[in-house]
Amino acid sequence: MEATFLGIRVELIISVLAFVGAFATVAAMAVPFLARDARAARLRTITKAREELSRQQVAELEQKRARWRPQRSATVLQNIVDKLNLEKLIAPKGLKQKLVQAGYRQPFAPKVYVGLRVLLMGVFLFGGFLYTTVLVQEEMLFLMKILIMFGAGAVGFYLPQILLTNAITKRRNEMTLSFPDALDLLVISSEAGLSIEAAFHRVTSEIEESSPALSEEFGLTTAELSFLGDRRRAYTNFADRTGLASAKALAVTLLQSEKYGTSISNALKVLSQENRDERMSRAERKAAALPAQLTVPMIVFFLPVLFVVILGPAGLRISDM
Repeated sequence: MEATFLGIRVELIISVLAFVGAFATVAAMAVPFLARDARAARLRTITKAREELSRQQVAELEQKRARWRPQRSATVLQNIVDKLNLEKLIAPKGLKQKLVQAGYRQPFAPKVYVGLRVLLMGVFLFGGFLYTTVLVQEEMLFLMKILIMFGAGAVGFYLPQILLTNAITKRRNEMTLSFPDALDLLVISSEAGLSIEAAFHRVTSEIEESSPALSEEFGLTTAELSFLGDRRRAYTNFADRTGLASAKALAVTLLQSEKYGTSISNALKVLSQENRDERMSRAERKAAALPAQLTVPMIVFFLPVLFVVILGPAGLRISDM
């Protein structure tokens, strides 16, 4: 007579339990290998995304290099500077960094800048000579002629430096205005799980319309993070190219987060809040300075009209008497 348990044969129960045990053993042995395969697949996906990002950055850099190719006039200036060895004689200290901060990062930019200073000095000097010898009909002292000529030459020599300083200031103001928004986008991207390279690339595309200069700097930093082995150098280059105190603070924050293993998103949140507060304080300072700035225009343009309106009828009556 066959043995049964709850109406089911014992041999069937033993067979089912043996099958379940064997299946569980095989599954327990296979799960780690499947997990490794999934991890390898994720790593392959990340590697492909990194390679695609690198290709995009290379293509963008190639397009920018095509725009930076020197024109014929720039080539002529370079040849003049090289033959006369003027770059070592009159190039100011830190010229390359200033040109980069102004947005002129072409390799031939320093030579063109020096050649332009010499060319403008000669043009203004010749213009001063024509003014003192041809255009002015009345007699002029020889010393006055020399002063006018050399003064015109000095104006031509220092004019590119003034324009360069103005370009740096204008570009820096544009980046300062948009930098808090860029930090907010970095915070959102880091909290979404993006890597710092992907976050920088995302910020590059998002702020391209509002601030082309800052978008360009973020794009170059993304390329350097992809190709350079030293992240410290990439962050330092970003701070040097922009010349912003906020960019230096961002570079220090990212370096400290990677060095000590702290949360990048939390550090970026604090930095973003500080930048927003600083932008608000700048706006409040400008608003508070408006009454003092409007005093002189009101005195010059408003009070004379007011005096004419008030005293005009009285003056007319007195003149009619």
